[in-house]
Amino acid sequence: METVILVLFIVCASIIALDLLGKLFAGIFVGRFLYFHHLVRRKPEEWGRRCSDPDDYEQHLMWDEGLEWAKENEQYRKEVDIQSDGFHLFGEYFDFGSKKAVIIVPGRTESLCYSYYYAPSYKKAGVNVLVIDKRAHGKSEGMYEDNGEHSYVDLLAWSRLLHDEYGIEDITYHGVCIGSSLCCFALAAPECPDYVKRFIADGMYETFCETFKNHMKKDRRTVFPYCYTAMLWGRKYAHADFIGNGPKKQIAKVKVPTLLIYSDLDIFSTPEQAKRLYEKCPSQDKQLYFFHKGRHSHVRFHNMEEYDSLVGTWVNQH
Repeated sequence: METVILVLFIVCASIIALDLLGKLFAGIFVGRFLYFHHLVRRKPEEWGRRCSDPDDYEQHLMWDEGLEWAKENEQYRKEVDIQSDGFHLFGEYFDFGSKKAVIIVPGRTESLCYSYYYAPSYKKAGVNVLVIDKRAHGKSEGMYEDNGEHSYVDLLAWSRLLHDEYGIEDITYHGVCIGSSLCCFALAAPECPDYVKRFIADGMYETFCETFKNHMKKDRRTVFPYCYTAMLWGRKYAHADFIGNGPKKQIAKVKVPTLLIYSDLDIFSTPEQAKRLYEKCPSQDKQLYFFHKGRHSHVRFHNMEEYDSLVGTWVNQH
């Protein structure tokens, strides 16, 4: 009897082990596909200056409203560009004559045109606006999205442009989703200049792996091991730690006034993540603000007046 039980145990353990090994083996290739599909610009026209999801009603309206704002403010717009870390990067600067400016950093796959949608919040507050094509987005050079781990130096270079060429002594970083992560890395860097005065993060996650996992769950895809193998491919190609590094680690070094904006309905950068990030932030002047309407990265769409008032007050009082 004991022999039979032992044999059954060995057979079951072997089946489980083979199944696990099979998933891990498949995970190498599936993870590579996921990584290149979601975090690599495979050809120059990808992640360009066009609506990332024209079939999404809200996204399409946000896009159109942003373009209309840019058109209405054409007389204030100037094309700008910089060299950073070997990459030629492009942006647009809207100069309203203020001594303050904001750099709006959009999310993954989004160009500077996406950032137009957030610009009215700052024009109303009397702040100049710099929108940028991140590395590997829009007209800017590059291939890999790296969560900001290396490309944060680009944001510091844009800040120097505002300071050295336009005399701006008061700069705000405004990031959306992965753009918030890039801002967080820049603010945590020892070389971040003191004329970067404040940080506004809209929908910032703890790590990219965590938010990617939540996307997979929402799409009813198998998370293990594919999510993690995809992130490991990122270590190979982008030299970025998508699993262990990110705002979860970097926010402990952010000491400027920090406003964290979230939605109660966000299933990617969840309220639980928001609360943990808020607790880890050492800034003496910080606020965690939850809106009750709007999904991830679409908070302003459903709360425009309140959103703009919140941003304007934070910029002018902190």
